[in-house]
Amino acid sequence: MISITTSIWIDETELQESFIRSSGAGGQNIQKVETAVQLKFDVLASPHLPAYMRENLKKLAGRRLAKDGVLTLTAQRFRTQERNRADARERLIDLLREAAKPPPPVRRATRPSKGSVRRRLDEKTARATTKQQRRTPGPES
Repeated sequence: MISITTSIWIDETELQESFIRSSGAGGQNIQKVETAVQLKFDVLASPHLPAYMRENLKKLAGRRLAKDGVLTLTAQRFRTQERNRADARERLIDLLREAAKPPPPVRRATRPSKGSVRRRLDEKTARATTKQQRRTPGPES
């Protein structure tokens, strides 16, 4: 069992891992050894995820989530399968924890107080006066 929050967890049997060759430069090791990990997790079929979390995951995952509801993460930062596997699982857990967060509170519109409006206008007038006094007299005088 993988714990996401105190009340939400997923079973490790829901994860499917496959190993592929990493892309990019790297010499013989990268051309011969399958070190990259593709981690697949079926979001829609998971019985442990609440409905609000599925909706949040759809927004957060973006194109990593296929139309059939399978989330695919590819990890290839490290040279070994074990470290890439751990990296993929950590990224999945971070994504699920982000989806489990409650929505931010709704912002209520407020108005500035009369005192703050008056202070702002007084400062504005003082700045205008200061700048006006800095000017050189024109040809009219």
